[in-house]
Amino acid sequence: MKKKSKSRYSIINTLFYGILSAISIILLYFLLRLFVADQFPVNTQSMSPTIKPGDRIVVNKLIFGPRIYKSLDFSSDKGLKSFRIKGYRGIRHNDIIVFNFPYSKNWSSVSFKINYVYTKRCIGLPGDSLSIVNGFYRNNNFTDSLGYYPNQLVLSNSYMDSIDSGILKAFPYMSEYIHWNIKSFGPLYIPKAGDLLKIGIENLKLYKVLIEYETGKELKVIDGNLYLGIKPLSYYKFTKNYYFLGGDNVMNSSDSRYFGLVPEEFIIGVVGWII
Repeated sequence: MKKKSKSRYSIINTLFYGILSAISIILLYFLLRLFVADQFPVNTQSMSPTIKPGDRIVVNKLIFGPRIYKSLDFSSDKGLKSFRIKGYRGIRHNDIIVFNFPYSKNWSSVSFKINYVYTKRCIGLPGDSLSIVNGFYRNNNFTDSLGYYPNQLVLSNSYMDSIDSGILKAFPYMSEYIHWNIKSFGPLYIPKAGDLLKIGIENLKLYKVLIEYETGKELKVIDGNLYLGIKPLSYYKFTKNYYFLGGDNVMNSSDSRYFGLVPEEFIIGVVGWII
């Protein structure tokens, strides 16, 4: 009887520690994905030839700092509630960024979907003024080449009437900016937290969605004047940082040239490896 009891105890003990080890491994796996690194498959050509369909990218979350959700309820299309643990450096020009696509289906409001993930290159940081001149990116705070130069050269050498109008047209899609397209764009100022910008009819479309996202109030024009909710608005102080993110495949990439700027909290991390 004593031998049977010892044998039964040994089996239970082994089973217990086996389950505990399995739980620890699973917990460690999710902690690593949350705080250190995560991987994502790539199934589009928007970053070709740097990243090709079928590649997998590993996001280093320690660079910019891991993002921690304040709520795990992702059922609504409302903004993301999170905070970020400080990383060891900020995002730099030409970093390849993985982020949650920040806009609703018609791009008229900011919304968060956890599995709607994009990969693009950082072309503009908060505080930059970004332009496209004859197909090439130009940034007032960065003198080196931005993005993948050979693809921009192809765009530069393409005649306007040879580019499909759906590809050629660019943000913000209004008559005052009729000359903005993927060959000639900007300058577009990219807001940073603390910026106080003058907001008028002439630049309303550039920042309307961002201001409504930050305040939760509707920005509208009444009798030629701007109102945020019920209060008149002539200047607005931004509370968040924004980024201009573009694909290396400039002739086939849905990016900030089309949908606008990306809020900082939607950034998952910086690509560390391509496998």
